[in-house]
Amino acid sequence: MSLGKRAAAEFFGTFWLVFGGCGSAVLSAAFPNVGIGLLGVSLAFGLTVLTMAYTIGHISGCHLNPAVSLGLWAGKRFPGSDLPAYIGAQVAGGIAGAGILFIIASGKAGFDVSGGFASNGFGEHSPGGYSLLACFVAEVVLTLMFLLVIHGSTDKRAPAGFAPIAIGFCLTLIHLIGIPVTNLSVNPARSTGPALFVGGWAVEQLWLFWLAPIIGAVIGGFLYRSLFEE
Repeated sequence: MSLGKRAAAEFFGTFWLVFGGCGSAVLSAAFPNVGIGLLGVSLAFGLTVLTMAYTIGHISGCHLNPAVSLGLWAGKRFPGSDLPAYIGAQVAGGIAGAGILFIIASGKAGFDVSGGFASNGFGEHSPGGYSLLACFVAEVVLTLMFLLVIHGSTDKRAPAGFAPIAIGFCLTLIHLIGIPVTNLSVNPARSTGPALFVGGWAVEQLWLFWLAPIIGAVIGGFLYRSLFEE
């Protein structure tokens, strides 16, 4: 499969992750009487990855996340020469997903993007008021564990065909842990899309949601390769 086609798959996959995951938070989480809440949003993120893994996993590997691509590179599962195309497609997909979500959300009277628009934040912009250090540690550790699950479930020794389920449920689990802390990122592309529409504080704090997931992902990839690869 050509790099262009693989990058296109990453674009659409990341679009789906941001539109589906952040869309559930913006449109459905607190909807009157039938809001899906934290559990529903967590499941939505997991389901976007699970559905896309079966849809484009055989095309691009279904990274949907610059940190995942870098973590797979650190684990020697992905060539560094393909990183620019993948990361560019993922960020573009995340922005496009947030853009379509913005058009839909702004069609309701009273919508105000300054409410956060599912952006990630720390300190006063953390949903639970968690400090910069707490948010940094959470994003590093949760991304590290996510990469361990990705590496392990896609290992040639693992049962074939079940990796998307493990990865999707892992993403659900880490959202259940991390939404109160940072709104959970573990994905710079997911963070970038909504932040660009919110502007201000969301863009100013965006650096953490690039740095921490990348650090965690690279450590996770390196650890799996060092400790568990044959």
